[in-house]
Amino acid sequence: MPQSTQFQPGKTALLVIDVQRALFTRPDPIYNSYKFIETINAIVDRSHLYGVKVVYVQHTNQSLLKEGTEGWQFHPDISPEETDLLIQKKKGNALLDTPLHSELQSRGIQNLLITGLVTEGCVQATCLGGMELGYRVILVEDGHSNFNKDPVDVILKSQMKLEQAGVEIISTKNIGFV
Repeated sequence: MPQSTQFQPGKTALLVIDVQRALFTRPDPIYNSYKFIETINAIVDRSHLYGVKVVYVQHTNQSLLKEGTEGWQFHPDISPEETDLLIQKKKGNALLDTPLHSELQSRGIQNLLITGLVTEGCVQATCLGGMELGYRVILVEDGHSNFNKDPVDVILKSQMKLEQAGVEIISTKNIGFV
């Protein structure tokens, strides 16, 4: 079994990207949705316990994810706390044209643990954007998904692309805090 990778809570943020209701109503369902939500909540709970900054990101557009609509809201099993940071974005990369990068810098964040939807879209764009800005980027291997017709193949191809770009891929069970 792989060794646990330890992260300093004060230098680490957990990003939960676009886990919004409308993405769960698409013709192709979110792959492994129950386990995906369970994993997100488990790592959020652990992050809160250790004082890791949790950031929830919501995508806004003029169709499926129109601000204020029911579909734009977080999945009903996702519940941000008052101490969590909420970021709205209009582009795939959550660090682009949002206050997220300056918020992270002001807190001394160096490590980004990334989870959410969709793997080959906003998750990938945010991982690559984080790398460009000099963060240590960790994609939580079991903490992202998509609604593709061939979801596993798409996930594996995206993970391979991200790993080649320098993103670390680590399972939730192998993420620890010191």
